[in-house]
Amino acid sequence: MSDEPVQSTKHVLEVSERIAEMLFGVIMFLTITGSLRVASAGPDDVHTMLVNALGCNLAWGVIDAVLYCMGRGAEKGRGLIVHHAVRKATDPERAQRLIADALPSVVASILQPAELASIHQRLKQLPEPPDRVRLRKEDWLAGLGVFLWVVLSMFPLAVPFIFMHHAAAALRVSNAIAIVMLFVSGYIYGRLTLRNPWSRGIAMVIVGFTLVALTKAFGG
Repeated sequence: MSDEPVQSTKHVLEVSERIAEMLFGVIMFLTITGSLRVASAGPDDVHTMLVNALGCNLAWGVIDAVLYCMGRGAEKGRGLIVHHAVRKATDPERAQRLIADALPSVVASILQPAELASIHQRLKQLPEPPDRVRLRKEDWLAGLGVFLWVVLSMFPLAVPFIFMHHAAAALRVSNAIAIVMLFVSGYIYGRLTLRNPWSRGIAMVIVGFTLVALTKAFGG
């Protein structure tokens, strides 16, 4: 058996994160298209709506990416604080409690004191950790991924308005695409959470359009 450490298989963006970002982009676009008066809308109105939708998604994509990177920094900061505290702890039991508190509860509950002590010793043997948090390349890539995912999630919804001449028909097709996207994201979320994926898919459609209605009701 190899003694090489196991490498993490964590993706730049986890599936649950992709679902959340896509949901945000869909809600943003539906909120904007909902304000379009399709009965009297001409090409200029549709063009203005698309520009507004793209501008909003670009802006919120940037904001979401920045917030994501800030969150990653805070997460790394908490880990670094624990690392420093464990290395400086003179009481082995306190060091083991710090390690157990930093682990997922399921993992911590099955570790024996001897195993926690072994982790403590291995942490002490590592090189001195940095004094402050530094985001790595994968963190910046994740932030870029958040931005792209928010922005690109609107394009399937925008396609009908680009290629169809009648705004009312384009809106119906766009809404149908939104329903499919919401259902698929809910279906996947249901599988991730070990729930009935079909019911989760239907629930996601309801939640999505409810959020759009609330956003419009509050002046969004």
